[in-house]
Amino acid sequence: MPIKAILYDMDGVLIDARDWHYEALNDALGLFGYTISRESHLTTFDGLPTRKKLEILTHAQGLPEGLHEFLNSLKQSFTMRRVHLCCRPTYIHQRALSAFHQAGYKQAVCSNSVRGSVTSMMELSGLDTYLDTIVSNEDVANAKPHPEMYQKAMEVLGVHPHESLILEDNEHGIQAAIASGGHLLKIGSPNDVSYGNIKQRIAEIDQS
Repeated sequence: MPIKAILYDMDGVLIDARDWHYEALNDALGLFGYTISRESHLTTFDGLPTRKKLEILTHAQGLPEGLHEFLNSLKQSFTMRRVHLCCRPTYIHQRALSAFHQAGYKQAVCSNSVRGSVTSMMELSGLDTYLDTIVSNEDVANAKPHPEMYQKAMEVLGVHPHESLILEDNEHGIQAAIASGGHLLKIGSPNDVSYGNIKQRIAEIDQS
């Protein structure tokens, strides 16, 4: 079995939470008169950790560095409120992850979100049972687009890059996946993360 592990990004892949993060950060920033436009979110900020987004805003809009810690904490609080209101199990993902778990594949989630957000979303979506490990931005020195997150997951799972399939949806994550040496399945929306689509990509890799 050339592919032994499946590594998933979370936001935009397993959980349709990209807007939750965008809206939560803007809610926090709005208290101080700052905002991130939808266009900037899609072209620059999407997929980056909150701390990195705040650093960019400091350089681009003059956001005081002294507000970073407070805004980061506030944003996480706003995000968790949305998570508990909106995050629910979906059949398509439960079927896929349970099937690959039963087939003996190792599975991991690698997310630029903080660990609390990742674990909560995995529990609320009912996917935590099928995961062998979780890697958050708090578990590495370098978040995506650096490949460290995927490299760490592979090490924990005991697999090589050529034995790993990575599901990613945004530019920063795709860069990280490619740099890690793993195989890539690009995702357009969480609806693309189906047993059939993943199985087809694994078959393509096996035949190459």
